[in-house]
Amino acid sequence: MATIHEVARAARVSPATISRVLLRPELVAEKTRLRVQEVIDTLGYKPNPSAASLRTLRTGKIVVSVPDISNPFFSNIVRGIGECAQKNGYSVLLGDTRGDRAREEGFAALLDSRMADGLIFLGHRLPDAVRDTVMREGASAPIVNACEFSPELGVSSVHIDNRLAAREAVQVLCNLGHHNIGVITGDLESPLSRDRLQGAREAVEGRSDVRLTVVSDDFSIESGRRQTLELVRSVGPTAIFCFSDEMAIGALAALRSLNLDCPGDVSVMGFDDIDMAKYAFPALTTIRQPMLEIGMLAAELLFDILARRQADLRCVTLPHELVVRDSIGRAP
Repeated sequence: MATIHEVARAARVSPATISRVLLRPELVAEKTRLRVQEVIDTLGYKPNPSAASLRTLRTGKIVVSVPDISNPFFSNIVRGIGECAQKNGYSVLLGDTRGDRAREEGFAALLDSRMADGLIFLGHRLPDAVRDTVMREGASAPIVNACEFSPELGVSSVHIDNRLAAREAVQVLCNLGHHNIGVITGDLESPLSRDRLQGAREAVEGRSDVRLTVVSDDFSIESGRRQTLELVRSVGPTAIFCFSDEMAIGALAALRSLNLDCPGDVSVMGFDDIDMAKYAFPALTTIRQPMLEIGMLAAELLFDILARRQADLRCVTLPHELVVRDSIGRAP
């Protein structure tokens, strides 16, 4: 028997469109609907009988798509989502997208094909597979974003004020006398990275004595190590601000390999306050995000939508905290 993905490929549409043809044909353009129906008939596709009834039945499942499940930051958020889901009698289908757009689309399609009741995505892109749902249903769409924030997404979200947090972080380094600061960002496609970079730049506005050198990579340990080696070689910063703790741990490893002392020669600051941050050597100064609370509140927003207790979009900003440990000091 043909699968929905085989039908979608043959009809040159998304699996979500196949589901709409079967469940809500009035929402599909006639030309597209006729082409899809022809392919369905030709391939003999038969939808799962239980899926056909999901317009009125709940699956008891939600999908959570995660850019990198190996990152402790995301795993703590997923833990919060899982705790809230369990209290509401729901199971979590976890999708590790690895930052790949096709994987993001595949997991999001589970929602529109009625294999799950809601979607929480931790990345920065609204998948095309649910874009029509958001356009059609607005705040009633059972879709929530956590960590990132962009009004253009058009869905409820939970996050911190990344711009303010980064501004505070760089101000602390400036107050310690650092005039040559390296900044290692994540992917600048992400609103999260752009907001943090904007905050870092705001911290040094009007200060001609402070230079920021910005490099970009992913949020991994290896990227922090690699970019720190490049920064030391090119500009010799006295402080480095990393947009994740994993990056900062990589930066510490790079400094050790160069026989540079932290914080004596170079201060390092991270972001997130993952569990291992306090066990790094030296213990890492960082911006603490309430990861568990972000996950729990994102799930609560989703269940409010499913229970029709939410009529408007809600964008919740949770507090962050600067955690000062041993990895920063006065400029040499």
